Amino acid sequence: MPLKTSQLPAMPLQRRDWLKASSLALLMGWTDICRGASLLAVRVWPAKDYSRVTLESDVALKTKYTFVPSPPRLAIDIEGLDLNPSIKEWVGKIKPDDPNITGVRVAQNSPGVVRMVFDLKQAVQPQVFALTPVGTYQHRLVLDLYPSTPVDPLESWIAERAQSGDALSDWLSKNQNLGTAHTNPPTTQNGQAPAAGNPTAQAPPITDRLIVVAIDAGHGGEDPGAIGPNGTKEKDVVLQIALKLRDRINATHVKGSPMRAYLTRDADYFVPLHVRVQKARKVQADLFVSVHADAFFTPSAQGASVFALSHGAASSSAARWMASQENKADLIGGMNFGVKDSQLQQALLDMSTSAQIKDSLNLGSAILREIGSVGRLHKPKVEQAGFAVLKAPDIPSVLVETAFISNPNEEAKLSDDHYQNTIADALVKGLQKYFERNPPLARKRSI
Repeated sequence: MPLKTSQLPAMPLQRRDWLKASSLALLMGWTDICRGASLLAVRVWPAKDYSRVTLESDVALKTKYTFVPSPPRLAIDIEGLDLNPSIKEWVGKIKPDDPNITGVRVAQNSPGVVRMVFDLKQAVQPQVFALTPVGTYQHRLVLDLYPSTPVDPLESWIAERAQSGDALSDWLSKNQNLGTAHTNPPTTQNGQAPAAGNPTAQAPPITDRLIVVAIDAGHGGEDPGAIGPNGTKEKDVVLQIALKLRDRINATHVKGSPMRAYLTRDADYFVPLHVRVQKARKVQADLFVSVHADAFFTPSAQGASVFALSHGAASSSAARWMASQENKADLIGGMNFGVKDSQLQQALLDMSTSAQIKDSLNLGSAILREIGSVGRLHKPKVEQAGFAVLKAPDIPSVLVETAFISNPNEEAKLSDDHYQNTIADALVKGLQKYFERNPPLARKRSI
């Protein structure tokens, strides 16, 4: 039985139908199959969490779809689509390493209806939804293919640590409640943990308190973020900075306690704002740092900024405007607001406490001091506004705007490896200073 179908019954996918349809496509030519809408672009965003396919067109597309479990495949019937030559190139966009999609077939199903079939590597729970024009995008049909067994952020993170040869990986796998006190992991005679795969090798001392920092590279996938005057995309430079910051955190200890970084995204794909918060809570992060590169009305704005959450009014009109821009990420990136648990998700985002905000301000001040020692600041103090991504109820959270990508000079700096390293160094020093003054406590969180 199909996992999910449209309102109409599932349509069988017979081999002879495909042969007839494929022959018809070859005889008629791609541009003559059907007339009506024009397909403007096809984009594929593979990720371990889910694979997304976006069809952009000049008018809204009408669709019917069904999932067939054996072998797993998703069939989409699109009405009134004028197939153009870009469809020929689309198949090549499905990469062999896509975690969910094996390939795609396109053919004429009936007059005025084009069928696309995705051959899948595993069973999925598809979400198919339409987005109205926003920003530079016209009408979009979005196909989100979520594995039927969802990716668990904590399990995935532990597996990544093991693959990297991290000496903590075995301990992590046995002590998944990272927010509480643990017994010490196995040690060698001098009190150190053996390195993975080498019982005699020495590793940095491990205490019973692992410090986990969630690093959130802003935007991604369909959402490019701000775009500089020379075309630099915010989503690209902040991911580069986040990766550099991850490496520094993973090599850092605070008073003997090891620090480890968790990335809410490690490649170019879209993550809804509430999911970023949920991921950080799932791995029981001690801190959450969202990395961005802001834009403003005029190209003269410059300098780095640090923001914390505000329950009330923003600390300035500029901070309020920045929060408004960042909170549009779900609209631009393409979140399915029709999912059943949307009310629950919103409730989660409204649970932040005054204590969390106070800790966030302390964290932001520590980071701001370090950034100010190596570069220019836009404002000398931590600003506050209603950033949705900072609304974890129990995790001190800040958003760092590393520079103004709308400023041509700072756009060039953001793409410069030296500047990215400088910012990453300042951020990790700020984290160290915060933990030196605010040692992490053993505590349980409700996930």
